[in-house]
Amino acid sequence: MRGLVPLALALAACTVRSASDAGCQAPLFGRPGAQTGLTAAECQPACLCGTTPFVPARFDAARLALLREWRLEVPYAEVTEDPYAKDAGPSAGVCGMVPTDVAARRYRLETFADVTAVSAAGGVLTHHGACGVCSTLDDLALYAEAPDLGAPVRQCGIDTFSQGFEANVRCLQALGFTRPCAQIWAWNTAHTRSKCLEPCVLEGDKPYHLSDGGLNACLACDERESGPVFKAVAGRTRRNTGLATAICRPCEETRPVAHDYP
Repeated sequence: MRGLVPLALALAACTVRSASDAGCQAPLFGRPGAQTGLTAAECQPACLCGTTPFVPARFDAARLALLREWRLEVPYAEVTEDPYAKDAGPSAGVCGMVPTDVAARRYRLETFADVTAVSAAGGVLTHHGACGVCSTLDDLALYAEAPDLGAPVRQCGIDTFSQGFEANVRCLQALGFTRPCAQIWAWNTAHTRSKCLEPCVLEGDKPYHLSDGGLNACLACDERESGPVFKAVAGRTRRNTGLATAICRPCEETRPVAHDYP
């Protein structure tokens, strides 16, 4: 277990990485659930230290419904080829939602150099990092609505194991993912199964976190082996979207986003 971080450093920024570290009111950022393995005292949906403290945007049923009214003008192409067969592409910049017809609730997604450029184009920051197949507002609505997607995604992988890739995609679509986003999640599942089978068989059903706040061996392997390509293709993640989830993260890994759409 990591030692206590000196108070002076903790006050300077959210750089603590363990649930036992001192400093911020909540050393880890998230929304603990049944599988988290941490208490509300160890992980909270707020980062209250550092130079940019923030509380994530709140999404009630009405706000989620408004998100789902928007339609992407040019839908993403399907992810039909295994993205893990090649290196992850660049993910610099930020992803902006640019309304093209507010009355008709139509929009486009574009990667910009920075938030200033998004605003200059009349857009709204929807997440940090380049846009990808999960950057849509429909996928944002699912991410915001379900703080713990790990359990249902894993169950889709188990239920469709003998049925093939397409069955897994359909299962993920039934959860609410758009089809291209469901496909990258399915590719992620397949790749993690090939690289992390042993730790995930042994620890897949265990709490997400160890007692010191670290990830269990299955999640740590998935993040190491499958994370970079997934992030590059998906674009949106819960962390770069500023959403609190059942997997708790250090504050410096989470990027605040206001989600102030028209």
